[in-house]
Amino acid sequence: MNRKLTAALLIAAAILTNAAFTVLGSVFNYPDVLKEPTADILIAFRAHQGPVMFWFAVMAVSAALFAPIAVGVGRLSAHPAMRWAVPVGIAAAVVQVIGLSRWPLLVPGFAADAASSDPATAAEGGDAFETAHLILGNVIGETLGYLFTAAWTVLVLIALHRTLAGRWFTVLGAVSAVLIVAGVLSPLGQPVIDTANFAGYVLWSVWLIAFAVLLLARRTQGTVEAPHVGALMQAKG
Repeated sequence: MNRKLTAALLIAAAILTNAAFTVLGSVFNYPDVLKEPTADILIAFRAHQGPVMFWFAVMAVSAALFAPIAVGVGRLSAHPAMRWAVPVGIAAAVVQVIGLSRWPLLVPGFAADAASSDPATAAEGGDAFETAHLILGNVIGETLGYLFTAAWTVLVLIALHRTLAGRWFTVLGAVSAVLIVAGVLSPLGQPVIDTANFAGYVLWSVWLIAFAVLLLARRTQGTVEAPHVGALMQAKG
């Protein structure tokens, strides 16, 4: 991992996530469709199964990119906060990949069962989807994903402490983190929470791209490689 590769991954993650989100919103009415009854969600899924599976896979890949991004960003500072940021960023990648992967890997089977002419099989398919949606989606992918993503952002901002850019960079990242973590309150059913969470991810995408541009434009003053990250990279090599 070097500065240019880290910047490229930051840009790729932002572009892939927003592209997938936009297409899924068009063909699957995502994420609003998730508030519909289970039967309606699975009917909508079957109606556009190929594109929905593909774009959720793309979104999972973009989430997975945050594992190497966390390692690359971790090399920018030896600040104690960055030592926490690396595993937190990797954890954010892992939980989101787990949550998103259910769509291409598990939901096709659930949808097929739910469409069965056998009432028992159809009921089992719907119940299995609801369980996976709750545990893999709401708890792991969303709640933990929001927490780890916001925590990684804040830890990175603390570690860099405006050595990469001015106050605007810190404010943009911090505001996006606060709005993202607001998504934890989404089960309360208040529309303003979902709107805040969506706005947070939009701002966060802008922050990621700005982060990448800054990395490409100039070297961070006073950056040193964190010893634990260097040792990790040597071990992997």
